[in-house]
Amino acid sequence: MGEWAQKRFWSEVTVEEDAAGFTIALDGRKVKTPAKAALLVPTRAMAERIASEWDAQVEGVNPATMPTTRSANAAIDKVAIQHGEVADMLSEYGDSDLLCYRADTPMELVARQAEAWDPALDWAAEALGARLVPRTGVLHAPQDPDALARLRERVHALTNFQLAAFHDLVSMSGSLVLGFAAALDWRPIEQVWTLSRVDENWQEEQWGVDEEAAETAAVKQAEFLHAKRFFDLS
Repeated sequence: MGEWAQKRFWSEVTVEEDAAGFTIALDGRKVKTPAKAALLVPTRAMAERIASEWDAQVEGVNPATMPTTRSANAAIDKVAIQHGEVADMLSEYGDSDLLCYRADTPMELVARQAEAWDPALDWAAEALGARLVPRTGVLHAPQDPDALARLRERVHALTNFQLAAFHDLVSMSGSLVLGFAAALDWRPIEQVWTLSRVDENWQEEQWGVDEEAAETAAVKQAEFLHAKRFFDLS
């Protein structure tokens, strides 16, 4: 049964458990992903969230109102078949992490970046066993290979569902460290998002708010917060 049917044809949505995990059924018929794989998820909490999204559909199916379903589909149809490639891609953020590239002027911004980002790098050194070193400017300078290897190992250890969420946590923030900080509850998720926006917030203070940029940032923030919820449900 394709996920994005145009019309609602079911009256009852249920969660079913088997030895492999949890599935969602519409009038007893199990939901499949767009690639026709079984929509099989690892936790009851995730299954119940997906079931509530299906149950909330009225006449037709609106994917925009079903973020947990979409993330589960991505975990099954995309991440599961290329887990290693996705993990490698995200691991590469460590060698060019947002938190490590600092301004040289003005001094107010330099100080703000240090105040916001140094504690996150200290946390990563202690909690993740990976010390990343900040540098001034935008030119790439390699990080310690041993630190990057430890981070890479942690990324590869994530499950398919965790990695689907982690992808958005890292790509939306531009930081592998902040991705882990969000996933592992170093700080409240809203604070982690704010840490990823130090430069943008500074620019807004200097030049005013660009409405289009603000709308884009709001969309990204919503996706970031959803990714954290999905990671926790995994």
